[in-house]
Amino acid sequence: MSSTTASLPAEALESVAQAARHGLTATPVTLPPWLFYDAAGSQLFEQITALPEYYLTRTESALFTTHAAQIFHALASTSTGNGSQNGHHPLTLAELGAGTAAKTGILLRALTRLQPRVLYQPIDISPTALDHARATIERTLPAVDVRPQVANYATHPFTLHRPPQARILALYIGSSIGNFSPAEARAILRNLRSQLAPGDALLLGTDLAPSPAKPLATLLAAYNDAAGVTAAFNLNILARLNRELAADFDLAAFRHRALWNPTHSRIEMHLESLRPQTVHLPANSAGPALTLHLSASETIHTENSYKFTPTAIGALLHDSAFTPAHRFTDPAHLFAVTLAIVA
Repeated sequence: MSSTTASLPAEALESVAQAARHGLTATPVTLPPWLFYDAAGSQLFEQITALPEYYLTRTESALFTTHAAQIFHALASTSTGNGSQNGHHPLTLAELGAGTAAKTGILLRALTRLQPRVLYQPIDISPTALDHARATIERTLPAVDVRPQVANYATHPFTLHRPPQARILALYIGSSIGNFSPAEARAILRNLRSQLAPGDALLLGTDLAPSPAKPLATLLAAYNDAAGVTAAFNLNILARLNRELAADFDLAAFRHRALWNPTHSRIEMHLESLRPQTVHLPANSAGPALTLHLSASETIHTENSYKFTPTAIGALLHDSAFTPAHRFTDPAHLFAVTLAIVA
């Protein structure tokens, strides 16, 4: 066992081992996208968000900058379950898949202009990203109290803290909901809804499907950048299995592929085997040694990124017991941010 593997918490290593075994023995071969986000993967994703092709982050950030005051005003003017106005209750922000919370700072800064203290509860699978988020926010926004929680919100329980008389605005931004199948997305939102009360709300960020206003080429470029950062991010999932599980993937024997699946309205990311090859995964706590045979052109499916129409966004929210209240889109109709209320 390598020193890197030995330093991992036992529970985290067990989760990685189980996910790898399950995916590598599936047909077709697949790996869950949460495996991207070790320390190296989180750093690569932060680089992706700054790429010229990756419009998602800058477009969503611009929507927050433009509409933050409108979002909080809309929340203050809605009623709680007892009929009182929400403006009399402080707002707490909780975020699923927070990462380094770079965009969230825009909303936190706007909220500190409206109330003296703000509690922010970021939830993420990456402790490295959460440490960075906490340090940055505490340094730049001293009115914000940060209470991070390390959890895989899609597979493990998490708990939202509610101060007395406070409401919760749950953030699920960055189009993270698009990484899950429709059934998984509904389950995540329903689990979140179970922790919310009347008067609370959800701010959901979703990437929009190709349309006459949004060419497919724009979407594809966001997942296949000229600098190759997304390719490195995709390959890092194999590097992680080498580091943490002592697998022997030859990264040079794979190439990154991103393609549009119109039937399911999603971008798919794959790692294509460039030749016939055999990969070994030693025995670990999740099971005995595993041998994986890949033929030339066979792929490991690593990520789906579902893209939404306005109708699909509304249906997802209604199915998850949220009531859409306001939708904000950019002039090019690339991205949407939807404010949904818990009635």
